[in-house]
Amino acid sequence: YSTQLGLKKLVGKRRRLLDYLYDNEINRYRAIIKELGIRK
Repeated sequence: YSTQLGLKKLVGKRRRLLDYLYDNEINRYRAIIKELGIRK
């Protein structure tokens, strides 16, 4: 169960960082999304 929590924490952290980038540096956000192959 602790691994689930850890994963959720990491994903939440990534989510928040990406939200921040989306609001402040949209071009960098798009580059990262493309590089990581996440989102459609």
